Amino acid sequence: MIEPLHPLPPGLALDEQLCFALYAASRAMTGCYRPQLDGLGLTYPQYLVMLVLWEQHTVSVSRLSERLQLSTGTLSPLLKRLETAGLLTRRRRADDERLVQLTVTQRGLDLMYHAAAARAGVERTMGLSPTAIAELRDQLHELTSRLRAAVEPHGQTA
Repeated sequence: MIEPLHPLPPGLALDEQLCFALYAASRAMTGCYRPQLDGLGLTYPQYLVMLVLWEQHTVSVSRLSERLQLSTGTLSPLLKRLETAGLLTRRRRADDERLVQLTVTQRGLDLMYHAAAARAGVERTMGLSPTAIAELRDQLHELTSRLRAAVEPHGQTA
C-alpha cells in the first residue's frame, strides 16, 4: 500500500526555489550562447577566459582563476586548448617562474569583434532593456558576494 502524500512544507516546491531559478537561467543563458560560440570555435568557459584577456590583454593564471572563480586545475586544460588554437600564449614570468602569464594573440583579438556580435544577439534574445540587464547583473553580483561571504572563511575565494 502506498503511503498518502505528506503535505509539502511552505517554500519547498521546486518552482519556489531561487536556487533552481538561477540554475535554470544559467543553463538557458549558456544554451543561447552555444550556437554563437560554436561558430567561433569556443566553449562557454573558453569565452569567459577570452573576455578577461580582451579586457586585460595579459593576466596571470592565478588572477584569471580569481576573476572567473574557477580553480587553476579546471582552467589548465581549457588554456591549453586556447593556446593550441592560437588565441593566447602561456609563458612563465621572468620575475617569478612560479607564475604563468597569459597573453592574448592577434588571432585572439580578431575574435573579439565576432564575439561582440554573438553577445548582442543573446541580449536581443533576452528581450530586456540595457538598463534592466545592468540592474539584474548588479543584483546577481551582490547576491554572489553575500553568498560567498557566508560560506567562505574570511572572504577568501576558491
